[in-house]
Amino acid sequence: MSDNICYRDAYQRSVSAQVLETDADAVRLDRTVFYPGGGGQPADRGSLVGADGTRWTVTGAAKRGDEIWHTLEGDSVPAVGASVTAELDWDRRHALMRTHSALHVLCGVIWRDHEASVTGGNMEPLSGRMDFEFETMHADLVAEIERRVNEELAADREIRVSILPRDDAFAIPDLIRTKINLLPEGITEVRTVEIVGLDLQADGGTHVARTSEIGHVRVSGYESKGRINKRIRIEVLD
Repeated sequence: MSDNICYRDAYQRSVSAQVLETDADAVRLDRTVFYPGGGGQPADRGSLVGADGTRWTVTGAAKRGDEIWHTLEGDSVPAVGASVTAELDWDRRHALMRTHSALHVLCGVIWRDHEASVTGGNMEPLSGRMDFEFETMHADLVAEIERRVNEELAADREIRVSILPRDDAFAIPDLIRTKINLLPEGITEVRTVEIVGLDLQADGGTHVARTSEIGHVRVSGYESKGRINKRIRIEVLD
């Protein structure tokens, strides 16, 4: 199985790799730093750079089974066995890290204060939305949620990523914050993301190291998506 460094070090921007397989417009590498998308977080973009300086634009990455394939722009792909450097579009990745961590802070605040489960979510760089099990939502409530989220960002809480044995992970109360358990059956390990002192949940995405790195959050809108399903939209600001 290819080694994906992003799951243990979200700050590594590039890595030397070898091409293991190709098809018409994609390649599989022996190692990568590209997040393949999932859990509402889009896949990374960036470049592959050959030993001779040839550059291929990576327009996305996706899992095929347990392996990650990198989709390339254009009609050519590097040869099997070629050495390349996989380079992220770092500004975009870092914006997604800030956004994903901001959504976890939002989730943590709402769970702590209202015990409302997550029913859905999605994000783009510096903007995102989450759906929660709320019967009612109004401007005063949303303003209070925004204030408390920004308090947690300013608190400079550490964000830790851990890999736990399945039994240890599922012994943690409320580890699964989504209404539906999205973890695959049969997995032996669970990746967790902890905002120390606020939130702990299963998650596969990339995150910043501390809440202060996120910046400031503004709630850009809220709406009803059903009788007990309410959506909150956020923007992440410097």
